[in-house]
Amino acid sequence: MIHERAHDAAITERRGGLITSRAMPVSSRELGISGECDVVEFHREEKESDRAVFIPAYGGIYSAVPVEYKRGAPKADDIDALQLCAQSMCLEEMLSCKIPSGYIFYAETRRRQQVTFTDELREKVADIVSEMHDYFRRGVTPRGKRTKACGACSLRDLCLPALEGRKNVGSYIDGAIREEAEE
Repeated sequence: MIHERAHDAAITERRGGLITSRAMPVSSRELGISGECDVVEFHREEKESDRAVFIPAYGGIYSAVPVEYKRGAPKADDIDALQLCAQSMCLEEMLSCKIPSGYIFYAETRRRQQVTFTDELREKVADIVSEMHDYFRRGVTPRGKRTKACGACSLRDLCLPALEGRKNVGSYIDGAIREEAEE
């Protein structure tokens, strides 16, 4: 339920100096990616800076803070931080501002975890995006790696990790042709 609310684009809240936008589409021409932020909080600022953007509809200057919602607990790897950093890089390009950090809310722990967007994290995002574009150019689909997290993943029907280790279509067809030729 918590994730459904985060993806309801019809809900935009304004409380004091905070505007909360949900299901905000984002994209980066530089990186060649697009997606959707669960939540972007806009915090009212007193003065202009490279971290703030003027929002005419609300007549003020605001800093953007992306918030990603996850239903589980924090992971040992940096996959969630990379996703949030990619969203912030899109937002930075779209809004022409700097975003130093964001948050991941984990429903299992009911806590926000702050993620600082370091140069190393940004470079890793750019490297991963470049690798994915290379796969696309070559027409290659990277193999999925089955883990215990696959059961709860929203992409499991596209990734099909259960097929890992089985024959690929090309090998199957080659084998069938060889069998037929031998008969």
